[in-house]
Amino acid sequence: MIRAIRGRHVTVWACLCAVVLLLPSVHAWFYAGGMRWLYVLLVSYLVALGLTPLVRELACTMGAVDQPSPRKIHQTATPLLGGVVVYLAFLIALLANAGGMVAPLIVAEGMMGVLIGGTLLFLVGIWDDIREVPALTKLLVQIAAAGIVIWSGKLLTFFPHGLAGDALNVFLTVLWIVGITNAFNFFDGMDGLATGLAIIVAFFMGVVAFQTNQPALGWVSVALVGAGLGFLPYNFKPRAPATIFLGDAGSTFLGFTLACLAVKGNWADGKPIVSVSTPILIFGILIYDMVHMTVERIYTGKVKTLKQYLEYVGKDHMHHRLERALGSRTDAVLMIFLLSIALGLAGVVLRSARAIDALFLLLQATIIVVVVSILERRGRSL
Repeated sequence: MIRAIRGRHVTVWACLCAVVLLLPSVHAWFYAGGMRWLYVLLVSYLVALGLTPLVRELACTMGAVDQPSPRKIHQTATPLLGGVVVYLAFLIALLANAGGMVAPLIVAEGMMGVLIGGTLLFLVGIWDDIREVPALTKLLVQIAAAGIVIWSGKLLTFFPHGLAGDALNVFLTVLWIVGITNAFNFFDGMDGLATGLAIIVAFFMGVVAFQTNQPALGWVSVALVGAGLGFLPYNFKPRAPATIFLGDAGSTFLGFTLACLAVKGNWADGKPIVSVSTPILIFGILIYDMVHMTVERIYTGKVKTLKQYLEYVGKDHMHHRLERALGSRTDAVLMIFLLSIALGLAGVVLRSARAIDALFLLLQATIIVVVVSILERRGRSL
């Protein structure tokens, strides 16, 4: 009861502040001062902060609650549907940023496919949070969403134009989007982890976007940062369990949107290697865990078919092993945050580095991966 009353107070104050920000005079003041990014950040933050208590109560009413089980690490029933908060805060911030005319902005910047695909995953995720959706069905929906993005004209271009080259580019684009989407979903297994990683990744993506004169990508990234920051206090409590989870709707939407931003962005003019390395470093922790976990499960015979791989649920991810090695879930989450920040900083610096400096930065990233591997081995032995 006390938590519900406090939640309503937070909702009222956050909504009042958000309404003030939506006033035309306030809107114009931020724009005139060159603080459009701050405006987007505050709107998404306040909307998420205010909506979360309401969505938490709604999830309990609808029965969208994650129950404890041997394959999960939380000990108490926890509401899902946190993805509703993140999605609405993100969308409202974009609407506010564009003065209510978000469609022309999205079409002009080629973001329509990303928004449609992200919305599709969001809706399927909500259904999965309420009533479980088969893993194969979710995978097919993710591939379809990636196809929408490719159809809208967003494609990785590692290989030259031609029948074989285009086919390989399409395959790599789908692999990247689906892989990152599921990597975020896998990391949503410990309080605050997926949310915090989304904030960190979106922050660095936004920094590089503004540095490379891609403001639309920057505003989208900032909207994701604000939505995550507003939701995080309810999702990550160092001395208490989370009061709400992202759920499948939130983790897949965040992963998909951020993966698509990496596909759409031009991360280093005239420097193909840097353009590839920058997003790989920013997403480094997610990529490492996905590759490491996949190789080990296949090598040890834990999974032998695609169906087994999709349905396998185990405690062999990076956060599980670091928890065992460090003896604390909070320490494991903070460790992963720090590792992600370190790789993100390297990705930002790499963009403007000389060739020799770039090699040293990549060597540094390799050393970080080796250190993580040593800790994971310790966690596996435990």
